Amino acid sequence: MVFLDGGREKQIARDGDMVRRPCGPWTKNIHNLLHSVRSQGFLKVPEPHSIDGNGCEILSYIHGEVSNYPLSDSASSVEALRSAAILLREFHDSTISYLKTMMGNEKWWLPAREPSEVICHGDYAPYNVVLHGKEAIGIIDFDTAHPGPRVWDISYALYRWVPLMNPNNHNGFGNEESKIERIKIFCDAYGLLDSDKSLLISTLIERLQILVKFMISEAESGNDSFKANIADGHHLLYLADVDYLKKQENYYQKHL
Repeated sequence: MVFLDGGREKQIARDGDMVRRPCGPWTKNIHNLLHSVRSQGFLKVPEPHSIDGNGCEILSYIHGEVSNYPLSDSASSVEALRSAAILLREFHDSTISYLKTMMGNEKWWLPAREPSEVICHGDYAPYNVVLHGKEAIGIIDFDTAHPGPRVWDISYALYRWVPLMNPNNHNGFGNEESKIERIKIFCDAYGLLDSDKSLLISTLIERLQILVKFMISEAESGNDSFKANIADGHHLLYLADVDYLKKQENYYQKHL
């Protein structure tokens, strides 16, 4: 058994072609979602197998490479950007059937948002997308999945993949012109409506503000991972990015 790199040190492990991850109250619902999209023919997500006696979910392992920050050359490539957008569109479309069958009492870690057009992944970032070379071939870690509008998921995906971060954020790269170009590449590959493009930056600002509140709430509730994130100042990076996006919002809206 080998522990995998990620946000939860020594909690996620690979055992051959299986992965063991800690469960939450939302896990059974996430398994139902994954079974549903796979039944639709979207097989680029893990297959849920079981929940063991130690409170861990068992899922299939998707072979490939996952990049954290600083992004690898493959993850930061235009090819990965474009294929990640196509993959997200395929996932979103595959969730509509599940959305229509929901009873309304499903448990999610993050609250559902209106309009509930699709099931959002909730953290569609390079560290949750499996690459084969420069092609996005799989999506992992669905703990933050929840119903919501497409633009809610896309705005945060742009934050992570463009990336739409302030120049002082060590995870960012590129100038304003290259960021505009990368936004256009992602949105065009996804097939985002022009009417939704006008909402991207304001939605991302709200998304990051809510993320900071969520982090603080989780830390105050005793979540050790979020306690460490707060101690390391992760929330301050997000707040600095919010300030940057507020200042640049008109610029982005003008050029999209």
